[in-house]
Amino acid sequence: MAQSDDAALFSVAPLTPSIGAVIEGAKLRAIDAALCIQLRQALLQWKVLFFYDNDITAAEQVALGRQFGELETHPVVPHVQDFPEVSVLIHDRSCRGNQNMWHSDVTWRPEPSWGSILRAVEVPEVGGDTLFADMGAAYDGLPPALKAGIEGLRAVHEMGYLKVMMRKQGLSQAEREEIARKYPPFEHPVVRTHPDTGRKILYVNPVFTRRIVGMKSEESSALLNELFTRAATPEYQCRFRWRKNAIAFWDNRATQHYAVSDYWPARRHMERVSIVGDRPY
Repeated sequence: MAQSDDAALFSVAPLTPSIGAVIEGAKLRAIDAALCIQLRQALLQWKVLFFYDNDITAAEQVALGRQFGELETHPVVPHVQDFPEVSVLIHDRSCRGNQNMWHSDVTWRPEPSWGSILRAVEVPEVGGDTLFADMGAAYDGLPPALKAGIEGLRAVHEMGYLKVMMRKQGLSQAEREEIARKYPPFEHPVVRTHPDTGRKILYVNPVFTRRIVGMKSEESSALLNELFTRAATPEYQCRFRWRKNAIAFWDNRATQHYAVSDYWPARRHMERVSIVGDRPY
């Protein structure tokens, strides 16, 4: 399936009617302004783009990400030597995968990343797929009464399991406290508006969202648990099977993702750059 633009620089093969597309013919090593514009347009439509056979270095991945904006550095996840913007996610016999919960990245930040570019350095022979969910479709599918009930609500997000990761990494209590001070819990709307498309997005996730502001604990937990389940609806999802040198580029404002951890004790080595976003509204 080709882009509708006569001057399209790549072709698009959708995985589902609403989310996920394989981009064919785009080489990411030396992206120019025209290709950047068209990829951004495709990303707004498909929410997550997949690329095969892009053997790029960490430096080239950083250069690619910077075409789309300023890059984050993660305060906890390890990074590639000399490239603090490139987070390293390795799981093997000694460290099981632990991203197997639906989430949007770093929603504990006041300005969570708007996009992430994940590169497969080493993948298991089978398993280790990633699922992505269209959270605009998840919002659209809510019953009208539930939509009305969550209108205007805000929820508290915090670092969650990253606190455990810091202890496992051997950070001192003083170091952990400094990171916690730098990144305190932060409130975001339960339903955010996508700044580019204007679409309403369900914006809570079980990894980082802790409670709804102004609600009693039991009521908050019950509502959040109901909303959390929406990402697990197959009609809102696509699934990507990784190969070495494959790349996924997703809109972190519009999606959630789930890294399937079915490959233990095999090794899975991924590297990610994330693009600084805006404050949800």
